[in-house]
This record gives sequence, C-alpha cells and structure tokens, in this order.
Amino acid sequence: MKKHNFSAGPCILPKEVLDKASKAILNFNNEYLSLIEISHRSQPFVDVMNKAKSLVKELLKVPKGYSVLFLQGGASLEFLMVPLNLMKVNGIAAYTNTGSWSKKAIIEAKKIGQVKILADSSDNNYNYIPKGYKISSDMDYFHCTSNNTIYGTQMKTFPYCPTLMICDMSSDIFSRKINVKDFDIIYAGAQKNMGPAGTTLVIIKDDILGKTGREIPTMLDYKTHISKDSMFNTPPVFPIYVSMLTLQWLKDLGGIEKIEKINQEKAKLLYNEIDRNSLFTGTAKKEDRSDMNICFLLNDSSKENIFNNMCEKAGISGIKGHRSVGGYRASIYNAMPINSIKVLINIMNKLEKKIK
Repeated sequence: MKKHNFSAGPCILPKEVLDKASKAILNFNNEYLSLIEISHRSQPFVDVMNKAKSLVKELLKVPKGYSVLFLQGGASLEFLMVPLNLMKVNGIAAYTNTGSWSKKAIIEAKKIGQVKILADSSDNNYNYIPKGYKISSDMDYFHCTSNNTIYGTQMKTFPYCPTLMICDMSSDIFSRKINVKDFDIIYAGAQKNMGPAGTTLVIIKDDILGKTGREIPTMLDYKTHISKDSMFNTPPVFPIYVSMLTLQWLKDLGGIEKIEKINQEKAKLLYNEIDRNSLFTGTAKKEDRSDMNICFLLNDSSKENIFNNMCEKAGISGIKGHRSVGGYRASIYNAMPINSIKVLINIMNKLEKKIK
C-alpha cells in the first residue's frame, strides 16, 4: 500500500533521493565502499560537502561575506550557540515568543545574559504571529522563529531590524524565497526540507563574530567551524550527503521560485477544504497560517476514531496533532506530492458524507 507521509519531522523526502542514498550506503560513487565507512577527509566526501554548500548558496542566493556551515546538535544547540557568540558580556538580546521552539531558545539565551521579550503569542496558545512591535538598536541581536511546526503559524513578513537579525528557519527553509542579506544568522535543522535528522544548516555573516568580550568554548564557537570548513570534528556524513541530494533535486525541479508556487497551491487546497467542510476547524489565525504545517480540529471529537480509521485505510500516516494543540496536523513539506493532499481531502469529504 502506498503511504502518504504527513509527519512533521523527520519527514517525507523525494523518492529519487532515497533511492540514490540507499545505493550510496552499499556502493558510493562506484568505489565499492559505503558512504558511511569512507574518511570524511577523503576527496569524495570533501566534494560532497563542497557541493552541498554550493547548492545552498545557489538556491538561496547567499551573498558574499557569509559562510555556510553543516553542524550537529540540531536547532536546539543553536539556541545556545547564538547567544554565546553574539550576546555581549552584560548584554541584552530581543526575542519573540511564538511557540515551543522560540520558548526553548529564550530559556537558553537567559542562561547567557538578559533577554527582552518583544512579543508573545502564548496568551492564545500560539495560534497567531504577533505584529507591531519595534526592535531597538541597542539590542545585541533580535531572534525570531519563521515557522512554528507545532502550532501551524508562519511569519509572512519580517520586521525592520536595526540590529543583528537571527532566524530559526528549521521548518520552512528552502520552501519560499527569502533575502539572506536581511539576516545575520539563519539556522535550520535538516529534518524538515533538507534531509534526515543529524545535521544543522547555519548561514552566518562573517563579520559579526568575535565581539562579545567572552571566551567561547572551542566547539561552540562559530569561528572554529568556519575556519575548519565544517570539519573541526567528524561531520554527520550521511545527513549531509542526503541533504546535498535533496538540494540537487530542488534545483532540478526549478529552484525556490518553483517550489514556493507548488507549496502555496498545496496549502491552499487543504485550507480550502478545512474552511469548506463544516466538520473541521483550522487552529491558526488565517493571516498567519503556515504553508508547511496545517493544524486543524475535528469539531466533534467523538468522530475521531472513525476519521482515524479512514485515514489509516487510505495509507495516511503521521497526521496526529501535537499534544499541545490536539486534533490533526498535516505537514506538507517540499517533497509532499499534491496527490497525497488530495487523498486526505477525499477522506475529509467522505467523512462529511458519512456523518451527514
């Protein structure tokens, strides 16, 4: 049976990427060695690393003066590395609290220095993106989260920022056009739109480092990883390779402009059904709805078992909502085919007819 994988992460990857990656596990580059048993300093893997970085720069139009890193520890480690590398001794940074991940980033930053919360949507269970706040130039940096995987909200625009601009783009990186030059650090865990869990993409403006006045532990210093081309320690070879394959797939598809249109079309289809079908209600404010993670409720929770069984029989997987929201969450990242969304919509239609 064909599965329709709506998992929030790790998530669906293009089939051709999985095919190539599985072959590389046994025989990489026709060398009759596995990708995961060759030296990370061998030329074949150095070529992989260089190509992955090159594709990031090409797809996102990364300007000169920025470094592209593939690190480990997920976005969760970046919650700590960002303040360690950017918050001055006795300094202060500005954050918005728009979901579970921004909240965790704030907790880590407070261990390094002062944090000013400029806006907070926890008053309504994070179902909207705060707007209208101002960022002061005397902040060491401003940190935001572009897309909230759990709550299904997304920043459609970014505020004017007179200080350093930092963004966690873990769940919508490579899904839409961005101006990298508007940011000083962008970071993203791979396990949404790039590859399997295990590596973290960091895009960083080189000239912002070394100004905190503190000694930073070697492994947590961005300058360490820039100087060693992401190979200060053994990098996560397989996740970087699969990320490279996924980025090549995206380039061959037509790049960011092409995938953005596809993603908007997919999201529109499902949101239209949620709004049309009287059995369902979306959880996020309409103007802040995510194109990646679509959260919705079945108005009559007593019908959930029926809907769940219908989804299971149709091969729909990973659609259960996070416990913080309940209901359902359809994560429709870049590799999600539009046909899978139509399968889900068909089940929603069938449930409506069955109950009525």
